[in-house]
Amino acid sequence: MTIQSALKALERLLGDRLVTSDAVCAQHGENETYFPHTPPDAVVFPENTEDVSQIVKLCNTHACPIVAYGAGTCLEGQHLPVQGGVTLDFSKMNKVLEVHDEDLTVTVQPGLTREELNTHLRDTGLFFSVDPGANASIGGMAATRASGTTAVRYGTMSDNVLALEAVMADGSIIRTGTGARKTSSGYDLTHLLIGSEGTLGIITELTVKLHGVPEAMSAATCYFDSIEDAVNTVILTIQSGIPMARIELLDDVMVRGFNMYSKSDLPEKPHLFVEFHGSPSSVAEQAEGFGDIAAEFSAQAFSWTSKAEERTALWAMRHKAHYASRALSPGKHLMSTDVCVPISRLAEAVMEAKDSSLRLGLTSTLVGHVGDGNFHCGIGVDPEDAEELARVKAFSDNLCELALRLGGTVTGEHGIGLGKAKYMEAEHGPAVAFMRAVKTALDPNNILNPGKIFPAVDL
Repeated sequence: MTIQSALKALERLLGDRLVTSDAVCAQHGENETYFPHTPPDAVVFPENTEDVSQIVKLCNTHACPIVAYGAGTCLEGQHLPVQGGVTLDFSKMNKVLEVHDEDLTVTVQPGLTREELNTHLRDTGLFFSVDPGANASIGGMAATRASGTTAVRYGTMSDNVLALEAVMADGSIIRTGTGARKTSSGYDLTHLLIGSEGTLGIITELTVKLHGVPEAMSAATCYFDSIEDAVNTVILTIQSGIPMARIELLDDVMVRGFNMYSKSDLPEKPHLFVEFHGSPSSVAEQAEGFGDIAAEFSAQAFSWTSKAEERTALWAMRHKAHYASRALSPGKHLMSTDVCVPISRLAEAVMEAKDSSLRLGLTSTLVGHVGDGNFHCGIGVDPEDAEELARVKAFSDNLCELALRLGGTVTGEHGIGLGKAKYMEAEHGPAVAFMRAVKTALDPNNILNPGKIFPAVDL
């Protein structure tokens, strides 16, 4: 069996919904960071779960790799078909299937993006909370266990998915979870598939939690003379139990990038961007408590707003951190990486990350959802410059080793994909063998997104 035999069988099944043109394949081989361009042999466009089942079944029969594709916004190359084969593009499976207002849930197809979902919900008084910044697809967010700016209050995808429909490697269709908020029934296959990056099954439907739009919202920015003061403000705020909706750290280099890319005029010093949700009285109380803590660490130039358009502009700028980081290194690709540490070790982790980039002579931005100990670094790199690429990889190694030494993880939300597979043994030890056993049991022919998560060995 070969990829070409699979493509012939798929063409008979799908007709013009199987595309092999260079332009379409090239588009699906692009990525946001520095990984090599990796086009598939073909792209297929399913319209429903039965299509996905038939496609996967044929790929399994012909031992043809298959990789799911949502919006292509992942940062560790999860969607790149590194062994060739078929890319499964979910752009035609992008519907809201049912809003369950009274249960505060919604059932959607995987190709729907988070912005499309919230646009659909805008007249209901409800919203979907997980906000990784990019306009990612809901299926992709589940597959990578995405997080984002609001996770400190509303949780990650792992906390917000109740049930899934998925197609397994042999084409079988399964359902995991229910509309109930909890269960003690059987193995938790829902959370096994969440974060599996398309290596165990392909998600075709999701039921996710919704939240009521808060009665009042208030956002603020402030800056500090040192990044240590900014981080210590975050730590004490969280330890004090103030229910932040968002609390984002930006170092001076990231602020410089925003000033260049978004034409802002922020002082080039470490900043915190914060937001509070609740009733008018609770928001005022939360803001006052945060202000008192920030003042202990000499915060300056507080700028508060409750106007929706000003809050939207603030977070729109924050969500462009990837492109603002690239603006600091014109013409280069970006190595964007993240780690997550216990909140008590956050200051140490951030300071060591800054020192590491300076020692290596790199321009690194630092920005993070630091309310849960997660931060990101972005470094411009020319992949053709072997010496520069080696320094950038050394920085990534240092950062991952630092996170593990401090009792954290090598990724809080970007996932493993291609970029961090080599750290799996260091973080998980003997547990990796059991992960491999699960992969082999569920995908014995290794067709589902092969080459991801695990260090490169034969499964």
